[in-house]
Amino acid sequence: MNPTVSPVRHFALVVYFIVLVASIARCAPLRAEESGIDARHQWPQWRGPLANGVAPDADPPLQWDATKNIQWTASIAGAGNGTPIVWGDKVFLLTAVDTKLVGPIGANSGESAAAGRGGFGPRLEKPKTRYQFMVVCLDRETGKTLWERVACEAVPNDSIHDDNSYASASPTTDGKRLYVSFGSQGIYCYDLQGELIWSRDLGDMQTRNGFGEGTSPTIHGDTLIVNWDHEGPSFITALDAATGEEKWKQERDEVTTWNTPLVVEAFGRTQVIVNATNRSRAYDLQTGEVIWECGGQVTNPIPSPISADGIAYLMSGYRGAALYAIRLDAKGDVSNSKSVVWKRTEGTPYVPSAVLSGHRLYFTKSNNGILSCIDVRDGRPIIDQQRVPGLTNVYASPVAANGRIYFLGRDGTSVVIRDADELEVLATNQMNEPMDASPAIAGKQLFLRSDRTVYCIAAQ
Repeated sequence: MNPTVSPVRHFALVVYFIVLVASIARCAPLRAEESGIDARHQWPQWRGPLANGVAPDADPPLQWDATKNIQWTASIAGAGNGTPIVWGDKVFLLTAVDTKLVGPIGANSGESAAAGRGGFGPRLEKPKTRYQFMVVCLDRETGKTLWERVACEAVPNDSIHDDNSYASASPTTDGKRLYVSFGSQGIYCYDLQGELIWSRDLGDMQTRNGFGEGTSPTIHGDTLIVNWDHEGPSFITALDAATGEEKWKQERDEVTTWNTPLVVEAFGRTQVIVNATNRSRAYDLQTGEVIWECGGQVTNPIPSPISADGIAYLMSGYRGAALYAIRLDAKGDVSNSKSVVWKRTEGTPYVPSAVLSGHRLYFTKSNNGILSCIDVRDGRPIIDQQRVPGLTNVYASPVAANGRIYFLGRDGTSVVIRDADELEVLATNQMNEPMDASPAIAGKQLFLRSDRTVYCIAAQ
């Protein structure tokens, strides 16, 4: 049950953290000074303002149910399980609406390469009808729809797993523009009032076993990063945020992942970190050059990378378990080097990402409610695979605020625990509605999304 780390390595790690102060890494997912809004008080992207699941200055409610502490509800046409984002007085999300009209229209009406292929797990048949791929903007205080935009209308090019949707990515914003990905249906950039600025078609994905797409774009400064791992030619690309023009593109020797890139400034370079089955890699944001790479992950990596204090944490948990802590001053192939400061091969998540609060890294095993909490300073377990009462099947990623960790089960049960060295349940809340989208937190509000409804939870 212990991580692979020797006493010598442990001492070396302590020394490393002492000398790290002058070169400390920081996650820098966006720079929004021009907007006049402090990004720390928003939820501007997948995994929040620090890209680690933490809302550092928020204080959402501890308790709620279908009627208690509900500020508003908003019904959303179509279906989607991407997490909403919050910026200023607006909430943004994506949805896909089946028009029931038989195609073709648009470019994505061909037969799927995966449609006739055998596979494991439940999978929906490839649609024959057109979907409207939509961007929705809600008023943060009332839930009223401020605007809706149909990014495109097309017959999806592939099937999906019956737990997935055709709107599984989260939007992202830098406070000036809104960036959304519908994957095979295109990448789109809007201003915050809903005017289209640019769009890009990066091709058609063919995902493993026709399970569908779900990678979110990542913005940093004037660059938008899009990862494109699938059963065809995989790549990662950097686009000019203002125009959508390609800055660079790197081929990737990878099969399907659902992994969202993490951007980190460390040791004088800005790194784009992406997890995958064959290799975890870091790319130079400016050039696309591979800075370091590391093997050791398992199949179908979904959890997003997390970074703090000069270390990146990469994990996966399908048909095996892997959690690697990798120094960000690494170079080249570090698979069997001292750049891997510690690792674990137990209890890691399949679908949910982890949350990093201070020195505590929280995650659940596979898609179950079995909690581990790791001290990232040395890789030792603080909480080692303990069952969270009331939490069973989990797809949503946990979030943290005000000394609390919020978990959300697929049945709509939320379990709130204390951010501490022992498992202490503070509240169990039930919405009686299935939920797969991860929560978002901003200020005193917590946002939950079911398949067709968004809930704003705030103390009443």
